[in-house]
Parts: sequence; C-alpha cells; structure tokens
Amino acid sequence: MSRICVPVCARSLDEMRDAVERAAEAADLIELRLDCLDDVEAASRAVEVEDARSFGRPLILTLRSAEQGGHSSVDYEGRRRFWSSLKPPAADCLFDLEYDLVQDLSSAASLHPLDADWKQVICSHHDFKGVPPDLEKIYEAIAATPAGIIKIAVQANDAIDCLPIFNLLERARREHRELIAIAMGPAGIITRVLGPSRGSFLTYGALDDENATAPGQPTAKQLRDVYRIERLDSETEVMGIVGNPVNQSLSPVIHNAAFAAANINAVYLPFQAHDVTEFMRRMVHPKTREIVWNLRGLSVTIPHKSAVMPLLDWIDETAKEIGAVNTILVRDDQLLGYNTDASGLMTPLINRFGAIRDARCAVIGAGGAARAASWALINEGGMVELFARNLGRAAITAKDFGVPCHQLSGADFAGFDIVINTTPLGMFGAYQEVTPATTAQLLGVRLAYDLVYNPIETVFLRQARAAGCDILSGIEMLIAQGAEQFRLWTGQFPDANVMRTRALRSLVQ
Repeated sequence: MSRICVPVCARSLDEMRDAVERAAEAADLIELRLDCLDDVEAASRAVEVEDARSFGRPLILTLRSAEQGGHSSVDYEGRRRFWSSLKPPAADCLFDLEYDLVQDLSSAASLHPLDADWKQVICSHHDFKGVPPDLEKIYEAIAATPAGIIKIAVQANDAIDCLPIFNLLERARREHRELIAIAMGPAGIITRVLGPSRGSFLTYGALDDENATAPGQPTAKQLRDVYRIERLDSETEVMGIVGNPVNQSLSPVIHNAAFAAANINAVYLPFQAHDVTEFMRRMVHPKTREIVWNLRGLSVTIPHKSAVMPLLDWIDETAKEIGAVNTILVRDDQLLGYNTDASGLMTPLINRFGAIRDARCAVIGAGGAARAASWALINEGGMVELFARNLGRAAITAKDFGVPCHQLSGADFAGFDIVINTTPLGMFGAYQEVTPATTAQLLGVRLAYDLVYNPIETVFLRQARAAGCDILSGIEMLIAQGAEQFRLWTGQFPDANVMRTRALRSLVQ
C-alpha cells in the first residue's frame, strides 16, 4: 500500500489551517510540522484533531529539533514538556519523535499521552551530511525502543547512496517491522518513489514546489501523476536516466506518460551519478548489482555517454561510430548499448528542412551531442563544420569525422543552411540567458535548431527568429529519440503525441 504524507510547514495557525485544507486534496496523511510555527509555545493549539479529521486524513504531529532539521530553537526540555503535556489525540494520529526523546519518555514512570499506545509513535533519525557508516546499528537501536514505526532519513549525494536504504527496507520486511526509509536530496528520489512498493510505511510528497520540507522532496502530485506511485509493485519494470545532473530532465515525464498510455507496469526514474563506473557495477549490471529489481534499461546523458561504453557487453555499430551511447538495454545478464540521438535529431530536422544532401551545416559544440549530430548529418550527405569554445576538445571530433573546426567566438554563419546548437547554453538555470550565436551571426541561415528544450524557445532561437531563420526546438529531438528508446526497452512503439503533450505541459507550468 502506497501512502503519501504531505508535510505542512507554516508560521501561523491560520496559515497552517489553510495549508492542511489544501494538503488534504493530495495526501493520505498530513504531517503538522509544529516546529515551523513562530510561536512554538502555542503549538498545542495547532493540534486540532477534530478539524483535521473533518478533511478525512489522519495526522502526524512533529516538533522537530534544530539538530534534526527542525525550524525551531526550542530546546530539549521544551520539546519534552510539549509531548508530556499534550492532550490525548485521536487514535488515527501519529507522533514523530527523535530517538533521544523516545529513549527518555519511554523510560519515564508515567507518560501522557504516549503511554496510551506506543504503536502510534514514529521514532526518527535524520542525517543531512550523508549516509552514516553505522546505519545498521542506528536501525537496531531504534528498533529496540517501544516505538511502533522506525524512521531513518539520510542525505544521498549519489544514486549508489540509496543502496543502504533499500537494504534497510528489505531487512525491515524480513523482521516484520514498520519502517520509513528515505534518502534525501535529488539523488535520493528513487527511494521516495520505490520505497512504498518495497515496504516503506509511507513516503513524503510536498504540497507544492515551494513547500518542500526536506532536500529533494517531490510534490505529492508528481508522485501520483508522473511516477504513478500507487501502481508500483515488486513486478514493476524500472527504467531511468543516468547523468549528472538529471533533476531538470523531462525524460521521466514523457516516458512515464508513455508507459501509462500503453498500460505497461513500468516506471522511469532519474539516477544522479557522479561515478558512472560504480553506479553501473553496483546498481545496473545483472552480474554485479547489489539490488534486486526488474531493471530493463537506461537513458544516458551528460557527462557519461562515452564513459559507459567500456562497461557494456555489446554496442551497436552506430554508437561505435559516433563514440557515444545514450541508451542501454538490459537483456538477460548483458548490457547492450545504442545511440538514438542521431536518429532522434535527424527525424524532425528532415521533416522540417527536407533532404540534407549537400546542405552546409554548422554544428556548435564539442561533446557527445555534437558527435552524434556530426555523424548523422554526414551520414545524410550534409557538409559539416564544427564551431566550439573548446577547440582542443572539438578537434577530436573534427579529426574523427574529417570536418573543419573553428572557434565559436566571432563566428559568422552566413552561407550556412543549418546551424545546430548542441551545447547547454540557453538551458533553464545558470545558462538560461546565454546564447551561442547572436542575430548578427545568424543572418542568412535558413534553419536554426537548438537541442536545448527547456525553455521551449531559448535565447538562441529568439535571436535566430529575429535573423529571419526558420527555427526548430529541441523538444522534437527529445520526443523522437525517446520514442526509439521506448521501442528498444519494450518492443513496441509509444504514443508520441502523449509524450509531446506531457512535455509541453510541464514546460509551460
């Protein structure tokens, strides 16, 4: 059973009541973060169980210490007094207490109201620095208390940091213990999505993007609508995108929508990995991975497209010639590598521009996408020239494919039929207001193609439009290459219109 708890963190009682009403629309449980209130001494007034129950959702009451990620400066004695003097709430209310308090209160001669039923107590431990080496001992210490539910949350800096969390869930399942186990941070989202299907008592989803109460916490709406968390089980096939970073990728949105439309029991997840070799060894390859799951395939993005190649058992000829893999298929006990970037790039380009033969094509960039674009254009008979900020890096691609290479700064693209940006310049975030080429540089170009898809219209495309160019957004490549990945993993073609609609809806929100 997948339960989503929506934490409510508000500075006043009125704000908290309003937030509880909104949270009830998406939550299975609601957590009142009493430590967020400005007046913590009056926190007991927020515990209006009758009001909360009128929304049909049970409560979790939390007065978190600052050391464990709380927002209040209330000291240990203040928290102890609060819990000891709290009026007995309803039976469907849970209490989240830190380990030190549980130890103290459970040994007291008289405990009011918690001595009513320790099964209602969540005994929690948080580590915001990383995964402690003694995680198993922490679990055992909490399990030795009378608390009915164990909660352990640690900071994940890499996807492989999630492995100890999944191990704890498996142990708790064997020992018939209720456990909430979460890896925080963007790298830990896979524990939030897969946790309930692997036995976690609940998972946490924020009310909205502005109200996350822990690092990397997705919204309840994302958990339900994107990841379809209520449909996941032990048989669910797992796919995902591995890279660094991956938190801005739209691939989870489009692939999960395609799985839903095709009625396939599968989920697509983001895997943030710094060391792709360790990730592939410990989480992916069937012969060495340390997790039992139905992993079917991966998308590969920056910066790992070339680095994964020595880790695979077989690579198709297109990927070998390009020198980059963006798609991995797990078949039996082997990893097979493909490149769908080339076909994904060319399909929308040919649909818009027509035949590429003898067209003069400028490719901006020096990475894996530039290699894929160069290979695909040459394969279609185009005349390619590379432009890059890092000539040393671009020279490798230029030599491999026998094409000229130029410095991007001050380049003049007059006379080129097609200019393709394969760099992250213009991407949502730090580079959003940057363009690899200006209007003056693009005068005379027939078509400008930006492989960046977020935002839909980048500064580069706006500059190109002003120069009189036809323009093509990277969203079309995203859909085309993703559709081919879907076919490789599932053996069937996805509904590309569903993928495009969900992608565009996410970008305009």
